[in-house]
Amino acid sequence: MRYDEVEQAVRDLVTAADDESRHRFGAATVVRLTADDDLADAAEAEFDDDARQAFARARTDPAGSAPDRLRAWLDTIDGGTLSDGDMDPQVLRALEVLEHWAGFLTDRDPELVVQLAIRSLEAVDHEVSADLDDFLASPEMAAEFDRIRAHLRPLQDIELDRKAGHR
Repeated sequence: MRYDEVEQAVRDLVTAADDESRHRFGAATVVRLTADDDLADAAEAEFDDDARQAFARARTDPAGSAPDRLRAWLDTIDGGTLSDGDMDPQVLRALEVLEHWAGFLTDRDPELVVQLAIRSLEAVDHEVSADLDDFLASPEMAAEFDRIRAHLRPLQDIELDRKAGHR
């Protein structure tokens, strides 16, 4: 699949998913993309002390945080950002993910879940440099697409698969 086909498939999956599945996927994805221990080190050069603390708190339990709490942390981070347009890509991705998650929790807009999925694919692409003409060719990228697809299935389908002995 070409990149644009993968992106459309993600949009289709999110559109077809129910809100519970979107929430489950978003929670798992925001945790996965903000949990990297290297982010704390990278944040040292990006933020002042208050912003660093807010970034650490936002990363502690993003899936369980209230959207207004996340927004307050993001505002503190924004006010304490030291970089001038050249932020570490992992830190920038983590901030985008936290923004999308806070927005989804507030508005339940499916497009924000699409953006979470795209950031997740970009994180894998950063590690394996996927071919845009065959975006799922690497095992890592195929596994990430499968993870996205699995999370966006309704819980009833997952339960039926478990009862039938499937993964």
